Amino acid sequence: MEKFDTIIIGAGPAGLAAAYNLKANGQKVAVVENNLWGGTCPNRGCDPKKVLLSGVEARDRMIQLQDKGFEQVPYVNWKQLEAFKETFTDPVSADSRQGIVKAGITAIDGQPKFIAEGTIKVNGQTEYQADKFIIATGQRPSYLNIPGKEHLLSSTDFLSLKKMPEDITIIGAGYIAFELATIANATGSRVHIIHHNDRPLKKFNQAYAMELVKQLENKGVDFNFNVDTQAIEQQTNGQYAIKATDFELVTDLVIGATGRIPNADFLDLEKAKVAYSRHGIEVNSKLQTTNKNIYAIGDVVATKQPKLTPVGGFEANYVSDILTGKTTEDLKLPLIPTVVYGSPKLAKVGIQDSDNVVDQDVTSWFTYSHTNEPKAKVRIVLNDKKQIIGATLLSNEADSLINLLTMAIKQKMTHADVVKEIMAYPTAASDLEYLI
Repeated sequence: MEKFDTIIIGAGPAGLAAAYNLKANGQKVAVVENNLWGGTCPNRGCDPKKVLLSGVEARDRMIQLQDKGFEQVPYVNWKQLEAFKETFTDPVSADSRQGIVKAGITAIDGQPKFIAEGTIKVNGQTEYQADKFIIATGQRPSYLNIPGKEHLLSSTDFLSLKKMPEDITIIGAGYIAFELATIANATGSRVHIIHHNDRPLKKFNQAYAMELVKQLENKGVDFNFNVDTQAIEQQTNGQYAIKATDFELVTDLVIGATGRIPNADFLDLEKAKVAYSRHGIEVNSKLQTTNKNIYAIGDVVATKQPKLTPVGGFEANYVSDILTGKTTEDLKLPLIPTVVYGSPKLAKVGIQDSDNVVDQDVTSWFTYSHTNEPKAKVRIVLNDKKQIIGATLLSNEADSLINLLTMAIKQKMTHADVVKEIMAYPTAASDLEYLI
């Protein structure tokens, strides 16, 4: 039986980051992966989605400048864009595995299960031991438990479609639903979103979330709120009927975007004395599980912070420092900005409400009017010292500007501090002094 200093279960961005860090500090390390090396983000998540959104962004600019430089605005050619996406995704798994092997890290393929506190068995055959374990198994899509649930496809299936249907329905109104709807709409598909209540993107300011709904409706996306889907039935012509009380919609394809669940239920964690729930693996302030020799990082952890790739990477670096004796401090996460890559983009960071809020419609400002953006809004939240403590943005520039505002919050900047800076002009950043 081979023994390691640390075995990492899960070869996504977080698991691989931890593996490289520990190996660089002289540890004997193994990584176990039962699916695609590299994990969700580069294979079937944020990276391929961003490639597909590049087509959306190009088309949006043309729409905004129609009759102002462009006469015709074509739909995104899904077949060509999907092929372009695959030039990024196809090499990921093999390259990720090869990279750690070249670094001297042991790569183990297969399904791991704990058989004791310090021992796993892979594929029911080979046993491995380690002094420490890091669980970085991520999440997977969850599905509605309704009749016809077998007809639901996931976001992974969407990103791999070889042909975009004429009519597509997405159940759910979170990040994934909005982003997939934005992509499908740009290809010319008729897109429907069905949600069980009237509160989309519930973690965002609702005025801004509903403004994004309005902008997508203007592009042809059909929103159906307060519809609690009860069944999905396949029709004789191959279409699907989505049924609820006083509601029925027939569509070509149904995507389930009703959340994700942690990949913690197939590891036999009970045998390692590791506690978990439907929310994920329980950890303390040092990311230790209920077994002090087993850590958990990334999306599989039962914490409230956003489940984002950079968060997993931050946690990987932290646990690596713990295991190599570089720190004994508790984990302290920095501010975490989040973005919905819709059309336009919606972003937020920090505290969302206080007694001092500067809420502005900036559509007419040169930054946005020179590309004829249909709507741009900025919400800045200040404390009693006039320091920036939060922000919500809706515009094509939101994903870039939110990072600047995150740094401004970290530096506890006031309006007086902002006006002392010189930003490249004309850019969204050069507007900062007028937003506070």
